[in-house]
Amino acid sequence: MTEIHSLQNELIEKHSFTEKEAAFFVSHFTERKVKKRQFIIQPDFIAKYRIFVVQGTFKAYVIGKDGQENTISLAMDGWWISDPNSYIYQKPATMFVEALEDSTLLQLDFENEQILKAHSHQFETFFRTVAERGLAFMQRRLIASLTLTAEERYEQFVEKYPEFLQRVPQFTIASYLGMTTQYLSRLRKKQSK
Repeated sequence: MTEIHSLQNELIEKHSFTEKEAAFFVSHFTERKVKKRQFIIQPDFIAKYRIFVVQGTFKAYVIGKDGQENTISLAMDGWWISDPNSYIYQKPATMFVEALEDSTLLQLDFENEQILKAHSHQFETFFRTVAERGLAFMQRRLIASLTLTAEERYEQFVEKYPEFLQRVPQFTIASYLGMTTQYLSRLRKKQSK
């Protein structure tokens, strides 16, 4: 179960868990392999899991009334993804979460998360930290979408997340950045000159 070890190592290296604490923590997760284009969350079904991506890429998106796909978030190796509103409140999801590559993930169900939070202040702090970081990230993204030009958003994305450019389809990146695929193509050509 080397997948479990990737999360276990992160807990020890980045969050100061002891080996024993990290082993107990990850024992509550289950490993899952998913194929490219497989949905792990769909609208109208409750998001039952908090998901840690061991290897792979995912997109979370909604479909607008116009039929357009609007990408809300992306995730890759070492990131977390879910439909937070559905998972936290155990209500039907509003987003699709889809694998963009054959992927391996670790999933933690809602009940086991509550057990972990009740077991240790450190575990509860870990989940609060994950939530706070996610909230801060979404706020930065919202502010960028309101204050930066499409070109500036693209430049910021390229600087911070170059690996996504290699692993995520161009139309998904365009959707995430709030632009058309054609406009993104023009920006990429302009940047490569």
